[in-house]
Amino acid sequence: MFSLHPFDRKHFPTHLAMMVVGILVVTNQILANQPTVLNGERPADRRLEPLRHLNSYFPFSPAENPEAWRDRAKQVRNRMLVSLGLWPLPTRLPLQPVIHGLIDRGDYTVESVYFESMPGFFVTGNLYRPKEISGKVPGVVCPHGHWPDGRFHAKSDDEMIRDVARGGETFFAGGRNPVQARCVGLARLGCIVLQYDMLGYAENDQLSFELVHRFAKQLEEMNTLENWGLFSTQAEAHCQSAMGLQAYNSMRALDFLCGLPEVDASRLGVTGASGGGTQTFILCGIDDRPAVAFPAVMVSTAMQGGCTCENASGLRVGTGNVEMAALFAPKPLLLSAADDWTVEMETKGFPELQAHYEMMGAPDNVMLVNRTEFKHNYNTVSRHAMYHWFNKHLGLGLPEPIEERDYLPFSVNELSVWNGDHPAPPDDVAFERKLLRWWHDDSQRQLQEMSPGPRRETVAAALDVILGRRLNEDRSLEFEELSQSKSDDMVLTTGLLHNRCEGEVLPMVRLQPANATNRCAIWLAEHGKAGLFADDGAVRPVVQRLLDANIAVYGIDMLYQGEFLGVDQPLVRARQVDARMSISTPRKTSIRRDAGAYTFGFNHSVFAQRVHDVLSLVGYLQSHREDGGRIYMAAFRGSGHWAAAALAQCGDAIDGAVIDTGGFRFRNSLDMFDPDFLPGGAKYGDLPGMLGMGAPTPLWLAGEDDESAEWAVTAYRDVDAGENLTLAPPGTVDVEAEGVSWILNCE
Repeated sequence: MFSLHPFDRKHFPTHLAMMVVGILVVTNQILANQPTVLNGERPADRRLEPLRHLNSYFPFSPAENPEAWRDRAKQVRNRMLVSLGLWPLPTRLPLQPVIHGLIDRGDYTVESVYFESMPGFFVTGNLYRPKEISGKVPGVVCPHGHWPDGRFHAKSDDEMIRDVARGGETFFAGGRNPVQARCVGLARLGCIVLQYDMLGYAENDQLSFELVHRFAKQLEEMNTLENWGLFSTQAEAHCQSAMGLQAYNSMRALDFLCGLPEVDASRLGVTGASGGGTQTFILCGIDDRPAVAFPAVMVSTAMQGGCTCENASGLRVGTGNVEMAALFAPKPLLLSAADDWTVEMETKGFPELQAHYEMMGAPDNVMLVNRTEFKHNYNTVSRHAMYHWFNKHLGLGLPEPIEERDYLPFSVNELSVWNGDHPAPPDDVAFERKLLRWWHDDSQRQLQEMSPGPRRETVAAALDVILGRRLNEDRSLEFEELSQSKSDDMVLTTGLLHNRCEGEVLPMVRLQPANATNRCAIWLAEHGKAGLFADDGAVRPVVQRLLDANIAVYGIDMLYQGEFLGVDQPLVRARQVDARMSISTPRKTSIRRDAGAYTFGFNHSVFAQRVHDVLSLVGYLQSHREDGGRIYMAAFRGSGHWAAAALAQCGDAIDGAVIDTGGFRFRNSLDMFDPDFLPGGAKYGDLPGMLGMGAPTPLWLAGEDDESAEWAVTAYRDVDAGENLTLAPPGTVDVEAEGVSWILNCE
């Protein structure tokens, strides 16, 4: 396939036009005389429907029993960790916390705090403590959400007049900053509270607000093969995102609280609203330490989080916010709904959560504050519900009802972390590059230092998320025969391979020798099943060699190949979610959203979907395999990368594979809408890492040498199957002929 290199981008329109013309000519030549299945119609495949996006519908279906939920919960949690770039978790280095600037307000104190979550990357915030502490007390972390100026937020007089009049706030002074208000309220209840800045807000500005929360267009100088920046193709290929950094900061915030001698680490709470609500249920989904949670006005089956900081590629493929919040069960979970995207939560999402908690044996541990008369908020009504919930489930032992009291809000100067004695750290693009480089190097070091077993388990779990499917014989795979023609030595059958479970339909050709045995070969090619045939429609000689050996040969059109497209519509770039769907409310907008997570956060990449198609064919053949039957796979002409990924997910279903990678690497792309782009594809050994996961399947590998295929070579040796990996000699001229000879020798 095609990828753009740095020297190409200047002339991209010219190259693109030439590519399209070239593909049209080649495709027309290849398809003109080939057997067709649908006579010009496209397959009725669900994947051709409009892409999912953050404003789609995300229902949650509770599991039938706790055992089934444990399996599903593991899948969802792994998806979260892998997609957020936290698999493996970054090395937890010493926080080196600094606490300064004590302010005494009589019954509570406030201090400024900063600590290091990654080398040179600082989390900033304020620490609220009860004035009188006896023994150990609960700790609460408070991510603020997308309120203007974050923890420095202050409503205008007009806003306060309206809020007080509507009953959303009781106190004109104390209600002016609802972020401070809940921290003060919790400190007065006896909790130690850390209110920390989101990336780009207040004093956490090493990564700018515009970058983290308003990213719109790729920056050429940051979209590079080395020393890349956030939201770039390389960042996406390595599972690096602003959302992942925020999630890790939240985990380190818990580390900080647990390190305070007065905090009872068994009684931890988390609460935030809006984007802070997203951080709350994400943290509670990936970290076991919180005991009680209140993600306010965020969890719903509707809009999933409109900001770039709330989206990561892969995160919501096949899941959504309600299910991620359900990971907290059976621990106490409080939710709230308002006149925003959560307005239907009472009837869509919450009943399913109630059923889920009942199934988990804790029906009283989930509650919804359904106050849809208020707009998007964390107002005094919600705060009072939170005080009651935390009082009950953190064991505060305070008499009910709890009434919030007024307080004097703190000024920006009083809450500031950085000053002359504590200077702010660097915040330039060099820091951004350095941060992502450390993140990358740390994960690679951890993977390399793992022993073979744990490394294989780690990579396998990651590929399950990144590729989105592994071989499963129970996927309702059926072949619908549509035509058949016979000659003296062969039967040519065309039809449709249905994956009923997934709504996927693949045009398929089967070439069956007259003296067919129980052996078959899957033949993958860049242009689909047309790769079985020469320009004149005859079976290609190299394929005929397999038929002459009485091996049946199967070819399919994968998604956006062959009959998925027709002869005049080559796929040059993958589909992208419309910009109007990449914001909280669908509307006409001039905002561009080139962040890949708005597309790949909800949809599999084309590459992954083509791998799914290979797995469907393997699964179909495996389900019809007779005793002693053998299945081979051959991938040439730009199809080796799909075969490599499929082999990783096949288990022992393939008896031998011939793969020509052509040296393909996910890390070599600068265009995340290239059809061969795969979010996370470069992180776990790139394509050789996938090849290694195919071990011990016998593999003849072309396009690589000992050095470039090191991940694969090591993986085969780790499972004592080094002899099962054969590297094609350098300079092999006819790779297809040599590969077919290898298959025939396997017999």
